[in-house]
Amino acid sequence: MSAIKDTAKGMTSFRWTICAMLFFATTINYLDRQVLSLTWDEFIKPEFHWNEDHYGTITGVFSLVYAVCMLFAGRFIDWMGSKKGFLWTIGVWSAGAVMHAACGLVTESYVGLSSAAELAAATGDVAVVIATISMYAFLVARCVLALGEAGNFPAAIKVTAEYFPKKDRAYATSIFNAGASIGALVAPLTIPLLAKAWGWEMAFIVIGALGFVWMGFWIFLYDAPRKSKFVNQAEVEYIESDKDQEKDSNGDLVEGKKASFLKCFSYKQTWAFAFGKFMTDGVWWFFLFWTPSYLNTQFGIKTSEGLGIALIFTLYLITMLSIYGGKLPTIIINKTGKNPYAARMQAMLIFAFFPLVVLFAQPLGTISPWLPVILIGIGGAAHQSWSANIFSTIGDMFPKYAIATITGIGGMAGGIGSMLLQKSAGKLFVHADEVGMTFLGFEGKPAGYFIIFCVCAVAYLIGWIVMKSLVPKYKPITDL
Repeated sequence: MSAIKDTAKGMTSFRWTICAMLFFATTINYLDRQVLSLTWDEFIKPEFHWNEDHYGTITGVFSLVYAVCMLFAGRFIDWMGSKKGFLWTIGVWSAGAVMHAACGLVTESYVGLSSAAELAAATGDVAVVIATISMYAFLVARCVLALGEAGNFPAAIKVTAEYFPKKDRAYATSIFNAGASIGALVAPLTIPLLAKAWGWEMAFIVIGALGFVWMGFWIFLYDAPRKSKFVNQAEVEYIESDKDQEKDSNGDLVEGKKASFLKCFSYKQTWAFAFGKFMTDGVWWFFLFWTPSYLNTQFGIKTSEGLGIALIFTLYLITMLSIYGGKLPTIIINKTGKNPYAARMQAMLIFAFFPLVVLFAQPLGTISPWLPVILIGIGGAAHQSWSANIFSTIGDMFPKYAIATITGIGGMAGGIGSMLLQKSAGKLFVHADEVGMTFLGFEGKPAGYFIIFCVCAVAYLIGWIVMKSLVPKYKPITDL
């Protein structure tokens, strides 16, 4: 509908093509991230003798490296520019994704075995060595993946700020951010089947190669709005309709300026965004990394089977409701006249209540595996709606030249929060199984999952309360 209106007014709508490119990049990003979670429990775990602690270490280190790289990714994108920066980031993470396929060969070479069957049949000390060496091999590949993937959101948020006025950014962000759900949605339909038909290695190679295809389209399509041959003057004027707000305290345009990295940390707005990410990013990653294993552990359902595929697909189909999450602030603004930040915080408070349904996932799982999947899907949809809006608060409060840097700082905080949650979850599940831990009527690993679900359910309300305490009212930064 928007495109039709734009055309009728003589305005091009190429900004939505760029938004589509960001959507596909995010989709590929999450497909690459999801391959391991959909293959480790059924295919990789038996071959390399892993347990939840090995997997928790891999996902935890991935999150930590992602966090550290996010701190500098925003600066890198600001320095390289959107076009070159995005090419570098997706090229590196695609190479990292493909590298996973070589981990088996590395392990075989180190222990002196010649096939996956021999690795799986090993026992005793040899099995321990296989588990350790394979884990380190995957860690190397995972670190390269994290290095590249850290640049996706800083680059995407920066491009969104370049191609959309403030009033449209949350909606555009919710569209490209939905790529995370689409990636997770497509993953169970493709990855387990690839792994079952051609081996888990081929799943990493095929999915990893998609990023190189995307790079070809980006080279052809992207340029800054004023330089793009696909954008006419009417669309440029629309994109820059709030350009007068991008001035410093002296009234001068701030294009080309660079944000002081250390000075960014002196603002409560930075800490508010960072804390919101710290509390909530790990929840989404827990759902992403652990749900396939949860279904196998709790219900004996494999992701390569029809029921497992249907359950994971349904979960992420529900998360697609988040595409409307970016629209809610616009509705609030139109009805109440509130400023964008106030409207976004109101919307985020609403979304913060929905994850509370995850508290009932474990108890209702005794009735049917469909019930926890539906509740986790609702929590995931709430997260993605929250995520679209918390990213947009950066554009509300900071000038364009600082957006990628602030996004990187928040991404670092989110990665640290995720690392703590993933590693803790892995250790908790192993410990709960070994000692027969009980929690509210559940025993062993199910008790461990129940505890983590409780943490995930309340994380958003805690995050919102702290954000609101740090920045109670809209206060844009003009002196950075």
